[in-house]
Amino acid sequence: MRTQSDLTRRSCEPCEGGVPPLEADAAQQLLEALHADWSMSDDGKWIRRVYDFSGFSRTIGFVNAAAWIANTEGHHPDLEVSYRRCVVNYTTHAIDGLSENDFICAAKIDRLVPA
Repeated sequence: MRTQSDLTRRSCEPCEGGVPPLEADAAQQLLEALHADWSMSDDGKWIRRVYDFSGFSRTIGFVNAAAWIANTEGHHPDLEVSYRRCVVNYTTHAIDGLSENDFICAAKIDRLVPA
């Protein structure tokens, strides 16, 4: 079983399609390596976590750091940003489902906030 630190040591591989999305069992194992607040859609196509903050400046600081990780990895989440909250959604659009890249980036973003 992989751990969060196993994921954070890895880098994303470019994905332009042509490969299948992760099987449900593989995605579930990777999900278990993340913080317990991550959830997976019933159809196994995306993962999501809601981050709550004490104010707008902390939210935006998190968003900027998450954006830096996304640009560095070349794998970008969908972000929903509000005053004290950011919802992070990961999927690999090119394959219409989950890839290991989604879990790698999720693990790296988790390091931005205290457990």
